[in-house]
Amino acid sequence: MDNEQKVCPVAKKCGGCQLQGVPYKKQLEKKRQLVKQCMGDVRVLAPIGMEEPEHYRNKVHAAFGRDRKGNVISGVYESGTHHIVPVDRCMIEDEQADAIIATIRGLLKSFRIKTYDEDSGYGLLRHVMVRTAHATGEILVVLVLASPILPAKNNFVKALRAAHPEITSIVINVNDRHTSMVLGERNILLYGKGYIEDELCGNRYRISPNSFYQVNAVQTKVLYEKAVEYAHLTGKETVIDAYCGIGTIGMTAAAHAKQVIGVELNPSAVKDAIANARRNDCKNISFYNEDAGVYMRKLVAAPAGERVPVDVVFMDPPRSGSSETFLEAVTLLSPKRVVYISCDPHTLGRDLDYMRKHGYRPVECQPVDMFPYTDDIENVVLLERTRQGHESQRQSGTVKPGNYRYSKELRKVRTAASGRGPKTSKPQSGKRSH
Repeated sequence: MDNEQKVCPVAKKCGGCQLQGVPYKKQLEKKRQLVKQCMGDVRVLAPIGMEEPEHYRNKVHAAFGRDRKGNVISGVYESGTHHIVPVDRCMIEDEQADAIIATIRGLLKSFRIKTYDEDSGYGLLRHVMVRTAHATGEILVVLVLASPILPAKNNFVKALRAAHPEITSIVINVNDRHTSMVLGERNILLYGKGYIEDELCGNRYRISPNSFYQVNAVQTKVLYEKAVEYAHLTGKETVIDAYCGIGTIGMTAAAHAKQVIGVELNPSAVKDAIANARRNDCKNISFYNEDAGVYMRKLVAAPAGERVPVDVVFMDPPRSGSSETFLEAVTLLSPKRVVYISCDPHTLGRDLDYMRKHGYRPVECQPVDMFPYTDDIENVVLLERTRQGHESQRQSGTVKPGNYRYSKELRKVRTAASGRGPKTSKPQSGKRSH
């Protein structure tokens, strides 16, 4: 589907869709060339695109403020600034989410709710985030406020739901700090269950306000199926899902592996992951609330009698890529295969150079277009251990599931999962957070 003539009127100011006006087939080819430049000698397949590359974003974030005339506006930050570009409809955002945000903007005056001013620190409403579930249709509305007190909150909820009965949960997120971060640490339930549930690759997931979940459900299924295919799972493998988030990749792999261990630093995400495993009766996966690199080093240092080989590591780091400390931990653990999922070809290329030098050969890269009309492209890469890497396997291993220390650590994780999660960073101006 090519949309050469369709160009968003605020595309240049917004900066979020850098490929506006470019036919979709040309977008895919441009992205493939970018990936090839970053990958070196790795075989790069043609990107897997979308049949309908519009309105795919299931998480929509709008900043609120006022224009020079004092009128309430909502939209995105202009590229390189904190100036809000008013947006009513966006061709890559979920249409229901855009409509809900417009309704909230219209309700502010009658409820005497002031928008927050970053310079003065005065006002209440800072942002609105809407998350939609592709498979279930559930919708979560997050009102990011500078104070936990919303005037006439019951009537506000009633008015919002009257206009949008499709909304299933409404939450206040309290961000009372003089900061540019979008979300605070505290959530207050106004309506519903406080989260949404979505279905992906045969599993059902709980998605809370602060949890990471891929923004394009259609392409996420494609991405995860390719990642599991690259892992070559036969049902006998021990798998580590590093940066596991709410457990989506690990649980997709669990149906094909002997056991999966998910590791995640965000306690809120781990709490969701544990609940997701129970919800799907997934009994061969466990979760650790810890830095993944630190955790893998502990496995390497485990006594010989408690070691079993780790066959596959899935890693899906943030845009900045992995640190050398983390990559070193992977190579010390010495799995047979590493499946690297990345949303930035440049940091991916850098990390692959490190892996080449430490016993791993990148075999193939499959780009998946998760973000049509933007410069961004998701990639999944298969790396296989070479003989050099095989030599280090003698010193690697994991703690056997079922033994005392493993059970004790797991209980510790389940307790820690009820704690508070880290702050969520605000997306850079002009650059969407995926």
